[in-house]
Amino acid sequence: MALPPLPDEAIVIAAEVGDWRSAVHVAGAALVDSGAAREGYGDEMVRMIDEHGPYVVIAPGLVLAHARPGDRVVRDGLAVVTLAEPVPFGHPHNDPVTVVLGLAVESVGGHLESIADLANVFNDASVIPALAAATTPDQIRALMGLTEDA
Repeated sequence: MALPPLPDEAIVIAAEVGDWRSAVHVAGAALVDSGAAREGYGDEMVRMIDEHGPYVVIAPGLVLAHARPGDRVVRDGLAVVTLAEPVPFGHPHNDPVTVVLGLAVESVGGHLESIADLANVFNDASVIPALAAATTPDQIRALMGLTEDA
């Protein structure tokens, strides 16, 4: 399984947020706007972090927000949100965060495959600051390896 498509509706550039919860809600809204999730998915992603801590901060400056597969997921989807100003998530090593990925998956197996695919994208540490500096959806798709010719 490759990464889900990344339509313009799933990309938010230079979002202005006050805290990590707002950042996750922006990613949730982008998943809803792209048709991958239903209203409330952002709340589910926040609840997972409230319950399990900042484990979603998977690399310096990078969050992979997600919730369990369920009735709020319409189809597999990915959202990319860059933040105008970094925000702390409470991670001891990888704060502050500049890029929030939102992931919606229909099945647990898809969840694990999507995370593995995303990990491959971020093997190159320069991708995170490049995403944070991107100014167009096409730049973000190219960095994620989601261009037409990738």
